[in-house]
Amino acid sequence: MNVTMMLSIVSIIYIFILTIIYFLKGNIKNPETKLYSIILPVILVGGGLELSLRFLAPHMDNLKWLNDIVSKLFLIYLVFWLSLITLYNVYISFSNKKYKKFKTFIIIYNLISYFFVGILPIKYHYDNGMNYYSYTYGPACDFLKICLLSLVFINLVVLILNYKDIFSNKKYYPIIIFEMLFIITGIIQINYPEILLNIFIESLVAFIMYNTIENPDTRLIEQLNIAKDQAEKANHAKTEFLSSMSHEIRTPLNAIDGFSQLILEEKNINVIKDEARDIMMASQNLLEIVNGILDISKIEANKLEIVKVEYEPKKIFDELVKLTKARIGDRPLEFRVNIASDLPEYLNGDYVRVKQIILNLLTNAVKYTKKGFVELNVSVVKKNQVCRLIVSVKDSGIGIKKDNIEKLFSKFERFDMDKNMTIEGTGLGLAITKKLVDLMQGKIVVDSVYGKGSNFTVAIDQRIVNKAKVVVPEVKESKILNVKGKKILIVDDNLINLKVASRLLSTYKVETEEVSSGFDCIKKIEDGNKYDLILLDDMMPKMSGVETFKKLKEMKDFNTPVVALTANAIAGMKENYLKEGFNDYISKPIDKKELERVLKTYLNAK
Repeated sequence: MNVTMMLSIVSIIYIFILTIIYFLKGNIKNPETKLYSIILPVILVGGGLELSLRFLAPHMDNLKWLNDIVSKLFLIYLVFWLSLITLYNVYISFSNKKYKKFKTFIIIYNLISYFFVGILPIKYHYDNGMNYYSYTYGPACDFLKICLLSLVFINLVVLILNYKDIFSNKKYYPIIIFEMLFIITGIIQINYPEILLNIFIESLVAFIMYNTIENPDTRLIEQLNIAKDQAEKANHAKTEFLSSMSHEIRTPLNAIDGFSQLILEEKNINVIKDEARDIMMASQNLLEIVNGILDISKIEANKLEIVKVEYEPKKIFDELVKLTKARIGDRPLEFRVNIASDLPEYLNGDYVRVKQIILNLLTNAVKYTKKGFVELNVSVVKKNQVCRLIVSVKDSGIGIKKDNIEKLFSKFERFDMDKNMTIEGTGLGLAITKKLVDLMQGKIVVDSVYGKGSNFTVAIDQRIVNKAKVVVPEVKESKILNVKGKKILIVDDNLINLKVASRLLSTYKVETEEVSSGFDCIKKIEDGNKYDLILLDDMMPKMSGVETFKKLKEMKDFNTPVVALTANAIAGMKENYLKEGFNDYISKPIDKKELERVLKTYLNAK
């Protein structure tokens, strides 16, 4: 075994150990470390090829075909390894954009090099004393030299262009040392072509590179820079969020406050009614904003759960159509609706979230479409008791630029602000939609042409129910309910909320009593007061609504229906209250239809 072979074996062992150490340690993920994580195993492969050539040399007569394959692979390896070093040099020298362009060039360059090295013939020089070849030459080797010299020249040009930094920046040291060693080994191989020093040189360059990449100070600085960038982005996002929320919340608040002041001074009952309707509309807008903020917070905290119940999808789509028509109003928009005739009568799933997803898409379509049409298409694919709802919302609106589609589902993102300043929105709708679709293991696809319109398609699987209990009751519009002679106890720690609930109930000629704590509620029952219904808030100090309810249930002969009346209105809360034993649930702000439903159910109102 000669000295050069020993040197190669030692180099391979060293690179093997270095590779293990490098991959066991945590590394910052960037193009530099990615390149280095390729360079190390590539050198190991090159070392294996170099040793194979040495061991195959005495068997040329019997295994020439194998010698040809290994020799060609070794030549290709040399081009590949030097290409990686060149890429590394370009990365540390230029912008990311230039690096990506050069990366494309290198890939094409390598493919051409591999092709010619592969097809050109290779020859072997035989050692007269040992009677086996000691090195290769011929057209393939000549072409290889041109390829390697070209890459070395590129590296030299890059160093010259960055001459001011090459001695102050340690990252250039491996490149400088390689250039010097390449010249030295070139001179040696001109006189002694049988000497192979490739693996030794590559191992030395890899070792120096390791110390420039893995330097603890450098790594700490990079980690700090990453943390700083993330903190700055988070701070910028927070500032944008607060600015957006300030505008979006103050807009409906301005209407609520302004019209409320005008109502106090107005004497014309018709004007008062119109302004009250405007207050209700502004309140609904404000509620949507608050719900959006709560939803995105719950989703990111992994606290939002999918609550599956049985429901009638046709009723859900009918509600969505009504809501969308109300949003369109008298705008010159054609609203097209196509719902599959084979839509199952009953499904099992989280209908609240399904409705929210589709409503977000419809609202967006209406919001960004000034003229033309908005189209809702619903088709189904049924298989093994599973119904795949395929919902498409198409519009002829402003469309989305291709480079903005990737950012479409990011929080607080709004595009073409100079054109869309008058369009209200928090930038949360589509972010929530995407997260909800993912949470329900569905898919959402966007197809858009800027200036011509967009098409959002959502696919969500729901279980088909052959016989279902309807959980989305339909409240028919009718005359004002009359529950005269009935008595309701309202429990809420907020005096304004007590006043609102009492005022709403007064419309139905019902007698009400109000208390502001769970203790007062219990005392009323203990004192022998009888009620036909109790509306009980949950989030009260000292004793919550749930705790109050449990104490009420412990009382002898207590059988009054108790309905949770709470602002705790996130998805799944109704089911939680029902599990606790409450008879029903109404969320705040109080929906008049829901209130009438409860009165009909528990007071036999007509």
